[in-house]
Amino acid sequence: MGIFRRISIGFGLARRSGRVLRAYPRLLAFPLLGGLAGLAFVMTVFGGLFVADLGSGPILYATLFVIYVVETFVASFFTAALIAATRETFRGEEPTVRGSLTIAWEKRWQLLAWSVIAAIVGVIIRGIEESSEIGGAILATLFSLAWGVMTYFVVPVIVFEDPTVTGMFKQSGRTIKRTWGESLGTLSAISIVTFVLVLGGFAVAAVTFLTFAGAGLAGMLVTIAIGGTAIVLSYLIGQALTGIAKTALYVYATEDEAPEFFEDMDFNQLGGGRDSAGAMGGRI
Repeated sequence: MGIFRRISIGFGLARRSGRVLRAYPRLLAFPLLGGLAGLAFVMTVFGGLFVADLGSGPILYATLFVIYVVETFVASFFTAALIAATRETFRGEEPTVRGSLTIAWEKRWQLLAWSVIAAIVGVIIRGIEESSEIGGAILATLFSLAWGVMTYFVVPVIVFEDPTVTGMFKQSGRTIKRTWGESLGTLSAISIVTFVLVLGGFAVAAVTFLTFAGAGLAGMLVTIAIGGTAIVLSYLIGQALTGIAKTALYVYATEDEAPEFFEDMDFNQLGGGRDSAGAMGGRI
């Protein structure tokens, strides 16, 4: 199956994920909360770094490690809550923000373990990138892409299973093998959708700016309010669609079940047949 076919399937998954989001708009709360928590942390960190001279070497890398751990944990925590809420919608139940956050909190130690490992890898990639100008950057990029693919389903594994540290990576790897084309196609399709939505947000900001160009400071504030809201909302929609589609793929890959809102999708297109090890295939 060609790359364009994969992306086409990805758009199909993205469109059906949009159905879920329209039916349950509160799913947007999780990327919003995650974004606010991440922004608060970044502002705190940059405030501290502004008055500190880290130089280079062990102190710099230790600081980067801590930053990576917290950033990954915050992002993973709210992604886990989104995935848990999405799974409830697939069962025809009404998810709650509090209940989904509780599920994510119950998985905090696995999420922390994942964050620590991801931070170690992040520091290693940073070190490789700085080892040489061109070769290091290329190697770091390849390493980063491979790592991203291998760990694509780590958070769903943590939410739905009770994995060991090594088990979360093994299960993620097995799942990505069953759905690698669809996962990458979906990621590409939703990235395109998100880009278009954010571009639309900037267009709204531009139109607002031109409309209130003669209003001085008040016009600028209106532009920031309306345009900023449009851009942020576009980004949140993209993040929510990513979590929903990833959950749908994981449910099918591991449970051989077409989730609600995805029943009209021919999952025969996804992967190449279920074998004794539990690979994908079969009409749902």
